[in-house]
Formats: sequence, C-alpha cells, structure tokens
Amino acid sequence: MILKEYKTNSGEIILYNGNPDFDKLEQLSNGAGDIWHSSFEQGYKNAFPELVYQTAVFFWYINDFDNLKECVSWRINPNAFALRKSVWETLKGFDNEYGNLQLQALDFGYNAVRNSGAVSLYVNHLFATTEIEKINISARDRYTFFVKNFKLDHALFMIYRQGFWKYTEWDAFFYTKNKFKKTSAKPVLQPKELQPIEGNPTVSYIIPTMFRQDYTLQLLADLVKQNYQVNQVVVVDATPVNDRDESLYNPKDYPFELIVKWQESKGSCRARNEAIDLCTGDYIVFGDDDIRIPSDFIENHIRFLQTNNAGACNGLDIRADHQKQDLQDLENKLERIGDKRWIAGCTQMFSNANSCVKREFVEQLVGNDVNFDGGYGEDSDFGLSLSKIGVTVLHNPFSVNLHLKPPLGGYRFWGLQAKVTGKKRKAQPWELDVPVKKIKPVPSPTVMYGIVKHFTPQQVIEYKKKHFFLYLFKGKKTSFLYRLIRIPYKNIQFKKSLFYAKNLLALGKRTN
Repeated sequence: MILKEYKTNSGEIILYNGNPDFDKLEQLSNGAGDIWHSSFEQGYKNAFPELVYQTAVFFWYINDFDNLKECVSWRINPNAFALRKSVWETLKGFDNEYGNLQLQALDFGYNAVRNSGAVSLYVNHLFATTEIEKINISARDRYTFFVKNFKLDHALFMIYRQGFWKYTEWDAFFYTKNKFKKTSAKPVLQPKELQPIEGNPTVSYIIPTMFRQDYTLQLLADLVKQNYQVNQVVVVDATPVNDRDESLYNPKDYPFELIVKWQESKGSCRARNEAIDLCTGDYIVFGDDDIRIPSDFIENHIRFLQTNNAGACNGLDIRADHQKQDLQDLENKLERIGDKRWIAGCTQMFSNANSCVKREFVEQLVGNDVNFDGGYGEDSDFGLSLSKIGVTVLHNPFSVNLHLKPPLGGYRFWGLQAKVTGKKRKAQPWELDVPVKKIKPVPSPTVMYGIVKHFTPQQVIEYKKKHFFLYLFKGKKTSFLYRLIRIPYKNIQFKKSLFYAKNLLALGKRTN
C-alpha cells in the first residue's frame, strides 16, 4: 500500500490514505494516538464479530463504543486512515498474505492494539467520507485470521459454533491450516520518552484497608520517599474497633495531608467511593494496602500521562514471592523481565492496586459500582467504564509496584463467606434478598455481572459456550468422563451465577 505523507508542525511524518482533516490531524499528533480513522460511519463499526470465538468477553475492545467523538477502536478502514510513519515502519505495514484488503487492515489494527502497544483511535469526522463499505470476509479469510493469530483450538471452537456439520467450514479450516502458520512474536512499539512534569499538578492517593494496618504504614512510608510528593493520602480503614489501633496513624508524621476515615459501611468499592469524596487532587492514584512502591512511582505516573496527553493509566503490577519481599526484590524481578516490560499502548486490564486517573474522569463516573462488593471484577469494570466515556486508558510500564499478597487480611475477609454453603453461610451483598443455599454459583456472580453489564447477550452466550468447552477439553484426558458427567451440575451453577448477575443489572450501577 502506498501512503501519502503529511509533516506536522513538530516535524513528525504522518502517513495517510483518503482525505483527512489536516487541522484535526495536527491536533491528534500531539495526543495519545498512533493510528486514527473514522471507520464507524463507513461500515466498519463492530465489523468481524467472529472474533468472539477466540476472545469471548476477555478483550475490552471487542465492541466499538457508542456516542463518542473519540475512542479506542482497532477496526481500521484501509481506504481512510492515518498513522505515525514510525508506527507503520515498526509494525511492518499490512500483512499481504491476506488477499482481502479489509482483513489486512483489521488484522493490522487488531494486532497493533492487542499485541504491539499501539493506540488506535476512532475520531469522528477526521475523514469526511460517509460512504458505507460492505465488509466481505469469507470463511477462508476468517480461518486465515484465526490460524495466523491464535492457537488451533480457537479455530476448532469456531467450527463448532458456526456448525460442525458444514463442509464449507471444514474446507476453509484445512485450507488455511495447511497454507498458513501462527505468526511469531509481534513487533512492539517503544513507549515515548517521559518528559519532565509540567506545572505543579496535585495528587491524591487512596488506600482502602482492613486488618492490615502494618502494611498500610509500610506503604505510607514509601509515599513519604516519593520524588514527586503527593498532596493528600486518604486511608479508609475497615478494621473492626476491637482489632484496630487508632494511634498508629499520626498525621504529624507525614509531609502530606493524611485523612483517616474509619469505614462503617462494607466493601472495597464503597471504601474507594468514600475516599473519592474527600479527594482534592488533580490526579487520583488508587493503591492497595499490600504494595510497595519505589521513589519514582508517583512522578512516573504524572510524567507518563502528561507525555501521552492521556486521562488514565494502569501501572505495572509485579507479584511478590512472599510478603516479606522488598523494593530490592522488585528491582531484581524487573531485571529478569528485561525488555518485555516496555510495552505501553491501550491497557487491556485495570487494577485498583496501581492506577492513576484525572479526577475529572473519576467524578464523571461517580466512583465505583458497589454492586461488585463482596466479589470480584470491580477493577476491570472501572477501567472499562472509563474507556466507554471516551478516556484513553493506557498501560504504564514506568510506574511499578510490588504486590505482597499476604494470606490474611484485606477486604476479601468479607468475601470468604462466598465459599461457604448451607446454614453457616453469611449472606453476601450481591445475594440481595435471595440467599445462596446448597449450590454455589460459578463463575463469581459479580464477575458475571460485569460481563452482562458490558457485553451483548450473544457474547454472553458465547462466553458460556467457551466456558464449558474449556472445562470439558482442557483438563486431563483421564478425568474427561468425570467432567462430562458433571456438566448438568456445572450448568446449574452457571445459571445461578447468571441469575444473581441479572438481579444486579436490574438495580443498575450504584455508588453508595
């Protein structure tokens, strides 16, 4: 493909096809994006839905977002797009082994976002054309994409879902399997070099904690040593009265404003929301109580967001081998990771253990959804919700934490009852007025709630099919018959999980 060149005021070369608005392109070149298009109005919105057979509901960007002027989207129209020349050269352009130009562009955009650390953005009216293209992807093209990008298991699952009795599906599968192989490691864009902090942005740091006052004090000590000092730390401590020592938190010991709120409600989502109400910083950093952070942690969050002109990022979370490890152990782990650490781009997950968001966007969401309290999935929900209001959420490899994960304490203390059944069980918040009895819902009802909240009914069905497919065929061959016999019971568990999830969905998002 021969692309035209446009030179920005800063001297950067932008390649393009079609007729972009150059004033907009100039502005975009100073932002977080690497690739830009207006494909939604040109027939590409939610194109290639068959990706669900590999991804199910585990890729934030499988669905294009609605009613936004700018948002992450990998679905590129090859006839109307623009990108940085350095990105085109690093990612080696379109894969010409695909005969279908549309699939070349979709493959390029998909891999750019999912594997190569690029940011691909839909921008309304960057390209004026509204001519709607017909997306024509044949069965052979479909299987070519799957064979080149995924393990063969996913292509076989697609045959099962498309109709294993169909000759055309098997013909396309064997044709592509014999002609193509899975592509080796994808090229990765290097993150932008961090620029010095501009101005004096203020930072609030949130720590929800429970039964872990010693770990919280350790984190506060790390915050004291930051190169760029936070202005405010809000600790929301849910440790019961009989187990807490209120004298441990002494605001006079710290160079920042320390606010300690003793939590009377239940749940980590409510704790964060109570803390958000007290935050005054331009940026809010979310942290778990059981992490260690190096001295450049806060500085690198602000530098990263300012350098990329972005609204939110998710830092690099490194799991400790045991809770006694320290920052030197973190350095040793990073050395072992090496260059694999350096990938930025659109994040595909979000962690309340290590994330930084402009306060204006946190307030736009009105905090965390407390329907997740008592379970799992609140982190991903918050990050994906940011993306759905048009925030480009990036992965930040520069701000790293060591996650100690002690075996005791934390908000999961309340959630441990989820593993109990029968009369000894204490009801979880997500049970509402229908307590769990003898059969435990699986997957976690709050995880299921996040799925039904953010994905289409058809994608939920595909998730269920994939869930059982993996359960049956990914275990040991010697226990296959046992797993097959248990399918009816597993189905009951799944239906119970979906029941609770839909009850939460009917309530809508709650923040208190």
